[in-house]
Amino acid sequence: MNRWCSTALFVFALTLTACTGDKPKELLETAELEERQHNVVHARQLYEDIIRLYPTSPQAEIARARLTSLSQGQQGVE
Repeated sequence: MNRWCSTALFVFALTLTACTGDKPKELLETAELEERQHNVVHARQLYEDIIRLYPTSPQAEIARARLTSLSQGQQGVE
């Protein structure tokens, strides 16, 4: 069920992204939502997409910081 909800949310976010002109912002908001829902794998993927697709955007800077934070958080778990 959780995977279905995440997929539906992602499709919804993509639909919204297509309607607005600020794709990096929309991707960042989706990544932050995924992170809050403890879907770290998908959040990481979205953060990496932001960096790859919009490397000079303010959102890419935030995405880099979030990836660093997530990596540091995982080191304590290992």
